[in-house]
Amino acid sequence: MIALAEAPTAPAPRTRSENQIISELRETVSASRLSLFLQCRLKFWFRYVAGLKKPKTPALHLGGSVHQVLRAWNMARWKGTPMSLKDLYDVYQAAWGDQEEEPVSWDEDEDDQKKVGWRLLETYFRESSIAAYARPEAVEVAVDADLSRHGLPALIGVIDLVHQNRIIDFKTSSQTPNPGKVAHTNEVQTCSYALLYREATGKRESGIEFHSLVKLKNPKVVITALEPMSEQQQTRFFHLIEAYVAGLDRRDFVPSPGLQCVACEWFNECRNWR
Repeated sequence: MIALAEAPTAPAPRTRSENQIISELRETVSASRLSLFLQCRLKFWFRYVAGLKKPKTPALHLGGSVHQVLRAWNMARWKGTPMSLKDLYDVYQAAWGDQEEEPVSWDEDEDDQKKVGWRLLETYFRESSIAAYARPEAVEVAVDADLSRHGLPALIGVIDLVHQNRIIDFKTSSQTPNPGKVAHTNEVQTCSYALLYREATGKRESGIEFHSLVKLKNPKVVITALEPMSEQQQTRFFHLIEAYVAGLDRRDFVPSPGLQCVACEWFNECRNWR
């Protein structure tokens, strides 16, 4: 967790006005942007409009390093050139050491956290439901979907993995995920993936899976399998995008005070909001 008293990194000099930035944000929407906007509009403003930056948390750095290894593993299988465990560890070492452009605020022992991340990966490779030789249909594919016929901006995003017509997303977690909560809290992401997949392939996904690598004393892998996006979910998702567009048009960048604020990296900036 970043110390609450820590000051933000100064933003780069602006080359665009706030109106120009908001106009560009209105042209497209992604799952991550939409989720943050719905979580706290002032936090969205800090990150995407003001362009302020914060050091990465240890958990975010660990998750990103793990993700890079899984991407390399999946890409190698797609190319038909499987990687050895040593090859994968070399990728992990490089990903972990890449902290120059995005410094990490280490409030925990870095070496301990590095070991935790690698244990998660070893557990996943040992217990994965995906065979090491199985060729995926797609890996880290950037896709966009034209939603103009619904009066909405274009949807953009990257799909981690498609295997046997199933969309797969990787997550690291400190707690064992609850299937019902996973379905609800990740609905923006799952709907986004489903729409992007359908736009790119012209067919309906067979389902969506979250592969959670859980950081316990004895790491484990939990797979949460969800049904394809329903019509009701799509309608709800479109209404959320409508709220995003309307909020940008109104410059509706207000805070959302709650228990989640305790761990927010923008706590002090929010307290000084006028």
